[in-house]
Amino acid sequence: MHTDPLTYFENKLAHETDASDVYAAQKAGDPFVLVDVRNDDAWRQGRIRGAIHLPHQRIADEAAAHVPEGTPVVVYCWSPGCNGGAKGAAAFARLGYAVREMIGGYEYWVREGQPTVNDEGDLPRVFDPQVMTVRS
Repeated sequence: MHTDPLTYFENKLAHETDASDVYAAQKAGDPFVLVDVRNDDAWRQGRIRGAIHLPHQRIADEAAAHVPEGTPVVVYCWSPGCNGGAKGAAAFARLGYAVREMIGGYEYWVREGQPTVNDEGDLPRVFDPQVMTVRS
């Protein structure tokens, strides 16, 4: 069966978001939980400020303890080359959560200069002209 382009893109946008939209939603105070689905070492190395850590393998067992029922969820993994975000989104969807995957993952969040932290505190913000307009 062929899907028309409008239906395809509307469905895609219903299940995906990107780093700049997530950052804008955080700044606006929109109600959602941002979930880092990477492993413990990746979390310690650096993460998005405001995210919670729940590796995708543990979502089925632990989601309810960390994310109230009915709360929208956005998940992220490393990058476009990683399918952990899709695995995490599928796990939340199985539990009935409204979930979207942040395309580009942690890589594009960092490349766009959005705030990141690790266990020691804030990490330097880097603005990559290959993925965004950089103004001086």
